[in-house]
Amino acid sequence: MYKTILVPVENRETDKTILKHIRELAALTQAKLILVHVADGWAARNFERFQLQESEEMKQDRAYLAALSEELRTEGFAVTAVLAMGEPANEIIKLARRETVDLIAMTTHGHRLISDLLYGSTADKVRHEVDVPVLLLKAQK
Repeated sequence: MYKTILVPVENRETDKTILKHIRELAALTQAKLILVHVADGWAARNFERFQLQESEEMKQDRAYLAALSEELRTEGFAVTAVLAMGEPANEIIKLARRETVDLIAMTTHGHRLISDLLYGSTADKVRHEVDVPVLLLKAQK
C-alpha cells in the first residue's frame, strides 16, 4: 500500500499530531518515512543565491530533524530527513515528485478563508499540485 510516506514537520509542538498517526500507519505498512522541514526565512530563501552560512534557525531545524529521525529509527522505522529551503509548499511538492512518495501526511492549522488568503495555505497548495494521496490532520494545540 504505502511504501514511502513524506512527512513535512515544522519544528513545533504541533508535529506530534501527525507523528502519532504516521507511526501507526508506517508500522502497519512497513513504510519508509521521509521527514522534511522547509526553512523559509530570508537566509534560507537566499542561501544559495548569496552563498550564505546557515542561520541559527536553520541549525536548530537541522538538529531537530536529526533528533526526530534518531527517535524514529530507535522505534524501528526507516527514516530519511531533508532540510529544504524556500517556499514550503513548493519545496514539499518538489520533494514528493523527486522521491516518488506514495502518501504525504501533514498537519493543517485550521485557518479559514481570510487567514488562508492572508497567510496562504501550504496544505491546500500541496494537495492541489500532487498526484498522490494527502493525509491532512488538524494540528492539536
